[in-house]
Amino acid sequence: MNIVLFEPEIPHNTGNIIRLCANINADLHLIQPLGFTLSDRNLRRAALDYFDTCNVHIHENFQSFMNRKGRSKVYLTDTKAEKIYTNFNYQTSDTFVFGSESKGIDKSILDQFDSNNKIYIPMFPNIRSLNICNSVSIVAYECWRQSNFIIE
Repeated sequence: MNIVLFEPEIPHNTGNIIRLCANINADLHLIQPLGFTLSDRNLRRAALDYFDTCNVHIHENFQSFMNRKGRSKVYLTDTKAEKIYTNFNYQTSDTFVFGSESKGIDKSILDQFDSNNKIYIPMFPNIRSLNICNSVSIVAYECWRQSNFIIE
């Protein structure tokens, strides 16, 4: 599984996601610019000792990531998507893209994908968003659950 954070801003969120990715054997892809450095102490504190067990890849921009992603199916998370995240049959080779904490995924990137590649997590009306760590956990564990929690 590939988890992609598009221009993440908050180091401890990324640190928590590093820890999650290590625990589910997912690769983490960070799309620049980042709102922190990988040596940031808040990132390292949240990641604990999992930082060295997680495959973290840095990409100059989204297109650079797409050029290297291989055959993985890509799903973009967006609060305005039309399809709920549970309505898909995922593979553990799939890729899930999550936007920055304050801006989400750029519209120019969202527009490159069909609505069948955009997913949302339901929330109570009039609430803007979940914390990115929670969103990644919800979607990643649904993908992993569908594979009966088999680690590849």
